[in-house]
Amino acid sequence: MPKVVDHEARRQQLAQAVWSITAHRGLDAVSLRAVAAEAGVSMGTVQHYFGNKEQLIQQSGRYMIELANSMANDSRQNSAEPADPRTVIEAVVHQTLPLDEAQRVGSAVWLAFVARAAVDPELAKLIRESWVGLHELIAGQLRTAQRESKVSARIDVDHEAATIVAVTDGLMSHLLVGHYTVDSAKAVVEEHLDRIFSVRAWKEHF
Repeated sequence: MPKVVDHEARRQQLAQAVWSITAHRGLDAVSLRAVAAEAGVSMGTVQHYFGNKEQLIQQSGRYMIELANSMANDSRQNSAEPADPRTVIEAVVHQTLPLDEAQRVGSAVWLAFVARAAVDPELAKLIRESWVGLHELIAGQLRTAQRESKVSARIDVDHEAATIVAVTDGLMSHLLVGHYTVDSAKAVVEEHLDRIFSVRAWKEHF
């Protein structure tokens, strides 16, 4: 009988090969031939799923975003207080940052994709959608916190969510090049959330 191939699993395997190459040699090193070698499959197999390097990179970017969303959701569910808005935001931010070796690889690949997006409109669209999703998740938690009187009802939720996303993106780069330590990056996150969730701060608005 002919061998049954799980095509979705094969595409994910090839996407992971792109991530590995990008993390260790840079996105410029990605090619159909290099991905075939990294994944341990034939060149024909790669060409069966992707016609060119651009398609391969775009699909691997899509899988990375899907994986990141899944891991962020897991972080929320596994956090100490999965229903607490601040805990949820902190867990999602920590999942996004390169706080361990596996996350460092993911962050390095992500930043390579962001740089590539400047000249790849399709990849840029995917990244914008990812940022929008992160923004909406954080803004939603801040609205919940407002309803629970954990933050001031007068804060601009969208502005604060945008700021948290920007802080997270900035910390990612600083961590990758060793400018910040894991502890100092976590401290920045804590201080920023302290400002938003401080009881004294929100009382001062009234």
